[in-house]
Amino acid sequence: MAKENEQFEVLRVIGNNVVMVQGGRKGKEYVIIGKGIGFAVKDSGFIDANDQRIEKLFRLEDRDEWSQYQILLEDIDPKVMKITDDIIADIAHEFSGKLNDKIYLALPSHIQFTIYRLRGGMDIVNPFLQETKMSFPKEYEIAYRAAEKISAEFNVQIPEDEVGFLTYHVYSAVSNVPVGQLVKASNIVSELLDMIREERNLTFAYGSMNHIRLMIHLRFSIERILQGSLIDNPFVKHIQKEYKEEYKLAQKLGNVMRNSLGTEVPEEEICFLAMHLRRLFQTLDQQRM
Repeated sequence: MAKENEQFEVLRVIGNNVVMVQGGRKGKEYVIIGKGIGFAVKDSGFIDANDQRIEKLFRLEDRDEWSQYQILLEDIDPKVMKITDDIIADIAHEFSGKLNDKIYLALPSHIQFTIYRLRGGMDIVNPFLQETKMSFPKEYEIAYRAAEKISAEFNVQIPEDEVGFLTYHVYSAVSNVPVGQLVKASNIVSELLDMIREERNLTFAYGSMNHIRLMIHLRFSIERILQGSLIDNPFVKHIQKEYKEEYKLAQKLGNVMRNSLGTEVPEEEICFLAMHLRRLFQTLDQQRM
């Protein structure tokens, strides 16, 4: 527990809910998150360590990451922070549970850089837009509304490709999956889909039900593997014995995932993938008849 006389010196009011401070027992720099806490202090003020408005006090563990955010936040446009507060409130309204703390830092930095790029005439290209829309439909809707708010406030046209990137930030806030990890997963899913097409000479339509089912299964399989979430598959022995071709291909895909993710792929995941491949191939065979 903090002592009554412990205080944090306010270095910068970043937004209504975010304040950068220095102090405490270790005299280090922190970010304080708390509803409305930015209203009550000035840049030269202090916050008591026992202030009931403090919901979260944290330091980014990675020194380089902290330095990056500190530099960015010092130059953040106050209007960007206000838009960020509105967007985060929208996310919190749509999803129950606590949001990932880093959304308070990552989202305004992303928005400000996006505005800078658009005003500079730079293109924003998102090769995973369609996959993102299909995988995270609710998060995409929130991101779309966020884009409309940004467009109106800053008089810039937010392209749909950028809505896809905003969707990653929304999903990261509610799932605690880092944005970088989401981008990496998208790259791997694209590679795996290409492997499946080439292996069986498939031409299933992009955006078809077959494509969507397989894509979503691959994405969330990768997410489970990264998070170490084990699933039970009581049909492992049966799949290994009866679905030999699909199982062999699933093993190849599993090797790609293992090499790309740097972690082992559980046999249960391999066999669930073989099941999905079996259903896909049977469905496509029936459609050809």
